Amino acid sequence: MIRELTADCVHCGFCLPTCPTFVLWHEEMDSPRGRIHLMDARLDGTVTLNDTVAQHFDRCLGCMACVSSCPSGVRYDRLIESTRAAVEAEYERPFGEALLRWLLFRVLPYPGRMRAALQLAPLGRVLPVPRELRPLVEVAPRWKPHGEIPTFTAASGEPRGRVGLLTGCVQRAAFQDVNQATARVLAADGFEVVAPPQGCCGALSVHAGRLEEGKAFARRLVAALEGLDVIVVNAAGCGSHLKELGWLLEDERAAAFSAKVRDVGEFLADVAPRARRNPLPLTVALQDSCHLRHAQALPLAASVSLGRVPELELVEPAEQELCCGSAGIYNLVQPEAARALGDRKAGHVLATGAQAFASANPGCLVQISAALRRAKQPLPALHPIELVDASIRGVAAGKLRTTARR
Repeated sequence: MIRELTADCVHCGFCLPTCPTFVLWHEEMDSPRGRIHLMDARLDGTVTLNDTVAQHFDRCLGCMACVSSCPSGVRYDRLIESTRAAVEAEYERPFGEALLRWLLFRVLPYPGRMRAALQLAPLGRVLPVPRELRPLVEVAPRWKPHGEIPTFTAASGEPRGRVGLLTGCVQRAAFQDVNQATARVLAADGFEVVAPPQGCCGALSVHAGRLEEGKAFARRLVAALEGLDVIVVNAAGCGSHLKELGWLLEDERAAAFSAKVRDVGEFLADVAPRARRNPLPLTVALQDSCHLRHAQALPLAASVSLGRVPELELVEPAEQELCCGSAGIYNLVQPEAARALGDRKAGHVLATGAQAFASANPGCLVQISAALRRAKQPLPALHPIELVDASIRGVAAGKLRTTARR
């Protein structure tokens, strides 16, 4: 399959200026074109998965900016996921790196364990920690998770539909208030919201090359949610992964599930609002998520629903197409590159003069917040759905700014 997909690449180089690692280092083998060359060479047997080759694959963020820019339609997303699975199967990582990855995947897909780890993170800011764990301490959210989300939220007025809500693992550990805001907005606009017990969707595992683990998570999630007509997702990385389950799991059941998945911004853009939107006089830098802009081909998906909020001014930071450096576990296993990209993105956000910034992916909110803290200019960090929710509930802009995470 890899050979068939690499054959679509005509080596034109349109992907190069959109690739974050090529922009950072200007190294051919750290570009999509260079990595595709390495994929072919590995299949030919002319290169082996040694430290250097594995590093070039590891340095890829999987942001899919190359997919958006490719005139030949190369499915680099599928290529890099398949190649990463081969790396994990065939390449023996150094002990410290292997241990870090093992630890991350014993914690991140499980909200309870993640919450416990986040509660310990402040100790790492005052006590010595192993070098491998320092990036985790640096980017760990400084805010506290809020409560739980009910398994059923009734629609306001006559129901006009029922939707399922993906509650996520990172979302439940650090962004439960985003889940709550999502349920409130959907209910206010006339939809019953069902959030049954569910586990990780498998996106983090698949993006890191742990293919079988990711597939197992995905199958369990399909079983938990497939009875619903629409699955609304408020984490862009999870949404892009779930829309690809038909390909990943290679069965019709998964394909039928994928067809029901909608990003919350995508879903709200297609329905007429029912709840009144109150003025929210605030200037917000809307930072696009790579997994919306590139992987789902939904640039600025939230702008339609946010455009319905009176007095809310949206501004776009420069280099929207460039990844912030979060990229699943990337900022934990490739911290230098992630930090450079995060600082670059934070600079663009600050240059807008906005009073807050918003992004539709939890990883982006965490990564950019950490970069803004390094710059000693923290800003309120909001999911777009929280802005819509604040408008519907009539929350004052000043209160929203003072209570928002940073």
